[in-house]
Amino acid sequence: MPFRNLLLIAALVLAGCTAATSPSSRVDETRVRMLLTSLAHDSMQGRRAGTESAAQAARFIAQHMEEIGLTPAGDSAFHQRVYAARVQVNGRRRMRVVPDEAALDTVPESDRIYDANVVGVIRGSDPALRDEAIVVGAHFDHIGIIEPVDGDSIANGADDDASGVVAVLEIARALRHGPAPKRTVIFVAFAGEEGGGIGSRTYLADPVIPLEQTAAQLQIEMIGRPDSLAGGPGRTWLTGYERSTMGQMLAEAGIAIVPDPRPEQRFFMRSDNYAFARAGIPAHTLSSFNLHTDYHRVSDEVDRIDFAHMTAVIEEAIRAVRILADGPRPEWLPGMQPE
Repeated sequence: MPFRNLLLIAALVLAGCTAATSPSSRVDETRVRMLLTSLAHDSMQGRRAGTESAAQAARFIAQHMEEIGLTPAGDSAFHQRVYAARVQVNGRRRMRVVPDEAALDTVPESDRIYDANVVGVIRGSDPALRDEAIVVGAHFDHIGIIEPVDGDSIANGADDDASGVVAVLEIARALRHGPAPKRTVIFVAFAGEEGGGIGSRTYLADPVIPLEQTAAQLQIEMIGRPDSLAGGPGRTWLTGYERSTMGQMLAEAGIAIVPDPRPEQRFFMRSDNYAFARAGIPAHTLSSFNLHTDYHRVSDEVDRIDFAHMTAVIEEAIRAVRILADGPRPEWLPGMQPE
């Protein structure tokens, strides 16, 4: 199905969506399915950083941030430009941020990356807290076109991390149409997490609100399938739970969250949150990744997503962000802030 037709269907679905799937729910599972299906559609070609497919995904996300009513906070409407170069690091191809477009003049054209974060804001309502920020993020890139398996070469990245991007949009929607948060909440769909974290590094170099006034960052990564070690459907784990007061704060408020059950995987250091943590900001990743074998393969498809679970997780994430926006500022525990 051509992507323009998919967008038309998406618009019609949005127009006809009810506010919730049940009287107590704030998240529409139909809309969640539509958004994820669009981001992980074959027409997105795997959303590899620096490609037209990544730009197409960024436009799609910006369109929905505008529809939600977020205030654009990029350097070009919702888009914050990201410039990077592909380099060899220890025999592997990585991405490295450069300061501006002019810095790419000495880089071979095939190694230049032009990309963008997508950034929208809900301004805080409390006079004492509105100049502090909570950053809620997910990366929208994936690994693009890879070696074909059974004729399929598009790594759609439905779980990694279209699921997190949908959560960011739905959290923004809930906060925008509910009581205004006390702190300012900044929603970022990060470019180029795979192989370099170029989007988060670009944001940290040019934040919407100064880093010293950024109270916390919450990354949402791979929430499309339940994890038995987290307690099953609707439950998640938090990377680096033991490092700050954030995890305990959320758990004590009744959020369905547990410590990362696989610390040996070093997930705390494997997403955009880590750049924020190294900058001194309490920053963690919310996930339900169960180590499924579709990770970074063409089989990470929409038909493997558990939408009931994902919707329930988004509802918990909305509550978590509300707590971070309105409650005490998270703090690092002694000796646990990354250097």
